[in-house]
Order: sequence, then C-alpha cells, then structure tokens
Amino acid sequence: MSTLPAATSANKKSRPQINLAVVRREELSPHMVRIVAGGDGFADFVNNDFVDRYVKIVFPQPGVEYPSPLDLWSIRETMPREQWPFTRTYTIRWVDPVARELAIDFVVHGDEGLAGPWAAKAQPGDTLTFTGPGGAYNPAPDADWYLYAGDEAALPAIAACLESLPREAVGLAFVEVDSHADIQPIAAPAGVTIHWIVRNGVPAGESDVLVQAVANAEWPAGRVDVFAHGERGYMKALRKVLFDQRGLERSQVSLSGYWAKGRVEDVFQAEKKLPVGQI
Repeated sequence: MSTLPAATSANKKSRPQINLAVVRREELSPHMVRIVAGGDGFADFVNNDFVDRYVKIVFPQPGVEYPSPLDLWSIRETMPREQWPFTRTYTIRWVDPVARELAIDFVVHGDEGLAGPWAAKAQPGDTLTFTGPGGAYNPAPDADWYLYAGDEAALPAIAACLESLPREAVGLAFVEVDSHADIQPIAAPAGVTIHWIVRNGVPAGESDVLVQAVANAEWPAGRVDVFAHGERGYMKALRKVLFDQRGLERSQVSLSGYWAKGRVEDVFQAEKKLPVGQI
C-alpha cells in the first residue's frame, strides 16, 4: 500500500493506546462481524460519556519491523511516517464494565480493506490495539423527536444512539444496507420507527435511496435532533435536505462523513482539509 498513514494532532495523553485480546467473534449479518474484546488491558480503557464514541484501531504494516511491545506513539516519534502503522476509525458498539469487555462491529466485503478482513478472520486471543476513545455526540435532551440516517458504516453508531434514548423518545431512523439479510435487531424505543433502506446490489456509496428516503419522509412536528453519518457523498446530499429543504439550524444536526467512495481512510482523512472533503 503506497498511501501514507494518516497524520494526526492527537498524542499519547489525548488518545492513549489500549491493548485488548479478542474474546469472541460474532457473525451479525452477511456483511457485518462483531469483535468482542477484553482481557487485562481493559483496565487501561477509560470510557467517555459520548454515545458515538470511537477508537482508532492500529494495523502494523507487513514487512516493517517494530519494537516490541508495539507502542504507536513511540513509533510515530522515532520512525519515518511511511513506516507508521495504519489506523482505521471504528465506533464502539457497547461497553460492559462488569464483564470488562467492549464490542466493535466491522463491515466486511471480502478481502477489501484492512479492518474488515482482519475482523473476519480474528480468533480468540488475537490482539486488538487501538487509541482512544473519542466522540462528540449525545442526543439532545430537549428535542421533541430524533432523526437518524446513515449507511452500514454508521449502523453501529446509530444503533448505539437509538439504544441510549429514553424509553419515551419518538423519532425516525433510516439505515441503508445491501440486502434484507443485513437487517439487524436494535433495541430502540417503541416510538422510534426504523426504516431499513435496501440497495439491492447497488455498490455502497453509489445509491440515492437513503437520501431520497429522508427527503421524502413525513416528519413529526416539533424540534428535531439529527444524527446523520456515513459515506461522504451521501452526507453532502443530506446537508442540502436538512439545511436547504428543511431549514434546520446547525445546532440541531450532527453531520459527518465516515468514509468516501473510492478512498482509503488515510486519503479520506487528508482530504478533510480540502474543499472536496468538507461536509
């Protein structure tokens, strides 16, 4: 892989490294795998209060020799950037402090990418190294209703958000997946309707069904709190729906691209500073 590992403004203090062991792998759907991890390293994990909390998983480059034990921040200080391990950003689906475990869900498309193939083959005892967690979103407590929209990449975060809502909450959720076999159970409040938007074989990032579903939906009355995350092109289109069509205020909307069609994450992260990458 010729792409340079993504640069970062984080450091050892703001994003400490955590080393966990894979406890089990769960096949959630044809295109999603859950890795549950724990072990002695869980004692170093400091949780936060954000429901969209995420970590950056570390993947050493094949053929590069790293000091043992692997220390990402030391490597970044002492080795050239082209030899740094790659990192990939993933939402923490849930944390169980009693069992001392956490779960991360991975979208899997065969041998494509770094994280998906690793998750598909992970075995109990394998090491899961990451930095974090970060995060930014919690449902607004004063909202009248909630709107969630995203694709498979955002499904773990949307599910975590839905399950964090008060039982009396009302709202709509639109989740794009490849097929009906990719639909998952989510413990959402009874007043939240989940619409599963199926692409039916259209490649991820190339469909307009999610945007059209949100644009054409009948919205409840009152002030809405929006969480819309997923493929960058989708989010640019949803920005027009949310702000131009619906006239929402910026404070009502959490809008972010998690990935971009045709871009590995390192390129995607670098492009965030350019016009093409701005949502």
